[in-house]
Amino acid sequence: MHSLMRIVAVTALGGAITDVQAQEENVFSLGKITVAAPRLQSDIGDDVVTTDEVWSFNRNTLDEAVKLIPGVTSTFDSTGRRNERDILVRGFGRLQVPLSIDGIRVYLPADNRLDFSRFLTQDLAQIQVQKGYASVLEGPGGMGGAINLVTRKPTKEFEMQVQSGASFDNDESSDGWNGYAMVGTRQDRYYLQASGSYLDRDHWRLSDDFRPTAIENGGDRDSSDNRDWRVNVKAGWTPNATDEYSLSYTAQSGAKGAPLHVGNNPPNPPNSYWRWPWWDIKNLYWLSTTQLGELGYVKTRLFHNKFENALYAYDNATYTTQSANGRFRSIYDDTGYGGSVEFGLLSIPRNELKAAMHYRHDEHMERNLNRPTSPAFSSVEPWQTTEEVTWSLALENTFKASEAIDLVAGFGYDNNQLKQAQEFNATAGLFGYPIGDSHATSVQALARWRYTDGAALHASISSRTRFPTIFERYSTRFGTAVPNPQLDPERAINYEIGWDGRFGDKTSLTAAVFYSDVQDVIQTIVVAAGPPQLTQTSNVGDGEFYGVELGFDSQVTGRLRLGANYSYLKRAINDPLQPNLKATGTPTNTGFVYASYRPIELLAIMPSIEFADARWSDVTGGGYRQVGKYTLINLQIQYQPLAGIEFAAGARNLRDANFQLADGYPEAGRTFFTKLDISF
Repeated sequence: MHSLMRIVAVTALGGAITDVQAQEENVFSLGKITVAAPRLQSDIGDDVVTTDEVWSFNRNTLDEAVKLIPGVTSTFDSTGRRNERDILVRGFGRLQVPLSIDGIRVYLPADNRLDFSRFLTQDLAQIQVQKGYASVLEGPGGMGGAINLVTRKPTKEFEMQVQSGASFDNDESSDGWNGYAMVGTRQDRYYLQASGSYLDRDHWRLSDDFRPTAIENGGDRDSSDNRDWRVNVKAGWTPNATDEYSLSYTAQSGAKGAPLHVGNNPPNPPNSYWRWPWWDIKNLYWLSTTQLGELGYVKTRLFHNKFENALYAYDNATYTTQSANGRFRSIYDDTGYGGSVEFGLLSIPRNELKAAMHYRHDEHMERNLNRPTSPAFSSVEPWQTTEEVTWSLALENTFKASEAIDLVAGFGYDNNQLKQAQEFNATAGLFGYPIGDSHATSVQALARWRYTDGAALHASISSRTRFPTIFERYSTRFGTAVPNPQLDPERAINYEIGWDGRFGDKTSLTAAVFYSDVQDVIQTIVVAAGPPQLTQTSNVGDGEFYGVELGFDSQVTGRLRLGANYSYLKRAINDPLQPNLKATGTPTNTGFVYASYRPIELLAIMPSIEFADARWSDVTGGGYRQVGKYTLINLQIQYQPLAGIEFAAGARNLRDANFQLADGYPEAGRTFFTKLDISF
């Protein structure tokens, strides 16, 4: 972001309302996804997180940034054991809500268990979140919405930005640092840009209210370290005012520990001493848009994805040997490639007809090194390969019934072909599971009425499916699960009525009521109590998710701005065979409130509060427990002594609240931070 953009951003949070056009200047428009009913303007309470909000609320990872949007929360994975952060959009998680970077889906062929805390945000222009209604033009999935990370694009002949920050524990010792750098150029016919971000955290510290246990003595959380970096390079050609062609490369890498359940001594299961030595993603992608005169346009996307990761299970807390039974090095090596073409026909009066075709080929390879440091029992499995092809066709038409009313209808057909599914065990050796095809249709409709210049109503219905992953169908989870090759897709019919409006130039409001009817819900159930306990992924029954979302943002005076959002969500999953089944991971009530006060032009004081009530969490060995109720008070103070230079300092969880998002896995206590931004 250039210095003008930083000045505009600071003013927006403590002075005049942000200039929307200025916000869009550095957005890589080719990388945006289709939004059928866009808001009138982006503010807190809307469905877009901007780079300015990432800075002003110190949200350096994706799982933290999306919580600025009503109806979206983040949580631990179902048991907390994998130390992975999931994002839940109106109750739908990472398997139902696809993630994309510049419109190119990030998909892990084996299980798609993305860890959203691995995705850094400082190099992003926008985070787009679609809730409930995700256009069929964007391809398969999208059962509960979609998330898209839009990277930046240079806006000046030469521009550069550098950010650096550090975080500190409650005892004032350093626990980590982060940095970001970008350089770019925009010329008449082309642009070039390179950026990189880095986060290195040695540990995070527990709240002083945490009571030590036999396996966690408090203070610095054991095995809570992580390191992440990402680079993005893009080159674009703009031969005229309408056409654009871009080649981009994104690579990110991560490594992390996995803190243990604080109440299980010894750990349950015994091989819970886990680490991820690498978690890497590489994307090469081509994006283009070409105007076909007055007839319409054509857009293309081509991509090649590479995903590699490793999970190591150790003998004990020294994390040095892997000799006992059940210890391993699990290696994944995945490749995906494909593309899409979208045609838009704009020459029909009062209609915009669009068609899209998508193709994706994924290959997953894995193997285990079992008990690798044991002289007597070490063994190496052969590579096991799973291969699948997914393709889809979609049509969407927008009919302009009047200057104020748009009617949108969409239809899609998705097909998933499992070509190969290999497994290995000591008894049968290398063998193949049954394979086959699955298909699904999608239907959507939306109406939007802009009844005044500053307000609009919309209503939508969307019926979408998602295919089960290879992991859900075939994984034995290191001998603790029974495969289910006949697992069916799950479907959700999402309904929404929403309103958004502006009152003058100073105040915006949003509101939405939603209901989701979920069919053939895919859940993990216990099929044998054990020991050992055995589980299976199954279509357990039906569910319903419903709720309300509210957003508010207002420039109250020339020096004071206020904003807030609130979400109410109820989830229920009905399975006749499991009357006590709980929907885990989502609180009923969540909210975010902030103020920005500017006592002088160069200084902004920004307190904020985020809150949530309890959520259900899985308990090791079976059952559920309610955890996660919290009220976090945060603060950031920003000072801009010169144009293009800004200092900030603040704290998160000022009350040092002690809380958990998954049973047995407490969150970080009070944390302080400082940071610097230099832009020109």
